[in-house]
Amino acid sequence: MTKAYSYACRDCEGMETCPASVTAESREEVWQLMGHHARIAHGENPDDWDQETRDYLDTLIREVEV
Repeated sequence: MTKAYSYACRDCEGMETCPASVTAESREEVWQLMGHHARIAHGENPDDWDQETRDYLDTLIREVEV
């Protein structure tokens, strides 16, 4: 088994109905994919996320085995 990282948008408070999720080899790649998703699906600019939001989102990234 190989370790990877995963994020499911529905785990984020207020996004419970969003079906998007990403899995990638590194946390950094997951962050990039989360940013793309936020822009495209939710009209958010990840550059506007404050540190508290980033810290919260980081808790939602899970280590998984693939």
